[in-house]
Amino acid sequence: MVGNQFDTSTLVCVEYYEGAPLSYVTDAAAGRLRELAADLTIVPTTTRTPDQFRRIDLPGGPWPYAIASNGGAILVDGEPDTRWRSAVDAAVRAGGASLDDITAELHRRVSEDWVHKFRIADDLFCYLVVDVAAQPAGFLDEWHAWCRERGWGASQQGRKIYTMPDCVCKSRAVAEVHRRLSDEGLLAPDAPVFAAGDGALDAEMLKAADAAIRPRHGELELLDWQHPTVTVTAEAGVAAGEEILAWFADSARLPVGS
Repeated sequence: MVGNQFDTSTLVCVEYYEGAPLSYVTDAAAGRLRELAADLTIVPTTTRTPDQFRRIDLPGGPWPYAIASNGGAILVDGEPDTRWRSAVDAAVRAGGASLDDITAELHRRVSEDWVHKFRIADDLFCYLVVDVAAQPAGFLDEWHAWCRERGWGASQQGRKIYTMPDCVCKSRAVAEVHRRLSDEGLLAPDAPVFAAGDGALDAEMLKAADAAIRPRHGELELLDWQHPTVTVTAEAGVAAGEEILAWFADSARLPVGS
């Protein structure tokens, strides 16, 4: 490590996209995650769709449970649980506007001058990949306000603008997985939940956890988002990953390097 940059020889690529490396962790973080997975129940949780999640070779797997599509999908041994998805779809229908309504209005509001991609994710929500410098001032606030009246919300994570039904959230899926693990005898009913995340779509999950941590980068950092039960790392970038894993070990009272 030189300054705030890691020597690439100390990094492990955990995700490839179209043959190119996309996401990394440090060697130390990869090893620590494997150790944690051997001692704790870890549930990977992401806004990625199930197909996107399958691109990731996260150290410590395979994962009996994982959460994808921002909570819209619970994966059981890698496959989407159809009962959970049916309940989510029913909640979206009851909660307000349809995905078709949302995308039709969004198409009217954007242009190719600043939007590079318009994507539907898991037939559940949508997102834009944008040129941030060319993005119209006030677009996000105005779009979010329109969505809020219709049971949806909008948030931005770097170049991506997500439009999500209010009922699709990670905290609800985490609670469901916790219940199932308890019913299966794999967790005590009162077992604490620890969480980490860096985007606005993680905020409800972080607040719902018994304790949580976020890195000193990402959307929540830009928003200066704080909560009494949420710790903020000292480090940013890939170094924050090691700090977060050490925090998990400490929170679970596991010795580092156990």
